Amino acid sequence: MNWLSLLVLLTVAGLAQSIQYTCGGSCGLRFPPPLNSPMTYSYGNVAYDSSTTRIVGGMGAAEAEWPWIVSIQHPWVPGLGHWCGGSLITADWVLTAAHCFDKFDNISMVYVLIGATQLTQPGPGVQVRNAKKVVVHRNYKRKDYSYDIALMQLDRPVLCSSYVQLACLAEPTLRVSDLKNCWVAGWGATTARSLDSADRLQQAKVRLIDLQLCNSSDWYAGEVHPYNLCAGYPQGTIDTCKGDSGGPLMCQDNNAEYWWVIGLTSFGEGCARPRQPGVYTSVQHFYDWIDYNMRINS
Repeated sequence: MNWLSLLVLLTVAGLAQSIQYTCGGSCGLRFPPPLNSPMTYSYGNVAYDSSTTRIVGGMGAAEAEWPWIVSIQHPWVPGLGHWCGGSLITADWVLTAAHCFDKFDNISMVYVLIGATQLTQPGPGVQVRNAKKVVVHRNYKRKDYSYDIALMQLDRPVLCSSYVQLACLAEPTLRVSDLKNCWVAGWGATTARSLDSADRLQQAKVRLIDLQLCNSSDWYAGEVHPYNLCAGYPQGTIDTCKGDSGGPLMCQDNNAEYWWVIGLTSFGEGCARPRQPGVYTSVQHFYDWIDYNMRINS
């Protein structure tokens, strides 16, 4: 085999080992919706609805602000039907947490809202899909949230738009600890004692917290796994909460406009407590698992 043939073979093999994004090959980008939409978005200059409530300590998101986040719903869930969050990673696959499926035996009853910001008024950009298949990590354990990661295949692909875009998954070579502009988002409870989901998507800026500190005796005392991430603030006050599970922990690239999904909301002791920040499943750690399982299940 000559060098040129070998180079071509290695290139093809490399492409086969990376996640292939649809939506024109782009991911992690946010586009302003049409001017006649209920609320247009311009990063850093957002007119928020004054009636919005607060992820705990967050604020209401603008229309199409996080176009890859989805609401996983079930008809038996009271109120708004929202159960968990997730991230759209291809036109027909959603990445979420394994524990979101603990209570559901019949996956066909699960459905997904894509492109929504307000659940009671989804707006012109919303698309609804049913769950076709769920792949839960085989080592997942509910008792300690180990390997808390799952993939959900939609019954048919979505169409990309200003409201619907794909998430960029943190690649194995990405230096996650260097990322500074990090956010969480979800429709979960807005107070620590609340059981109700938020109607409008909530968002909050968070800081990545050193895993060794997060696992220290005054914090989580060894409960955090090596493939987890911690994010929030030492003093608490801002955090993900019930209903945000499976949703993304997102950081903007330091040198570009696009955003990386680096974690999935997994667990925490209460919500927004001091020295008990949100714990997330590292997407980077499971990048190959995600890629492999989408391939063999497609």
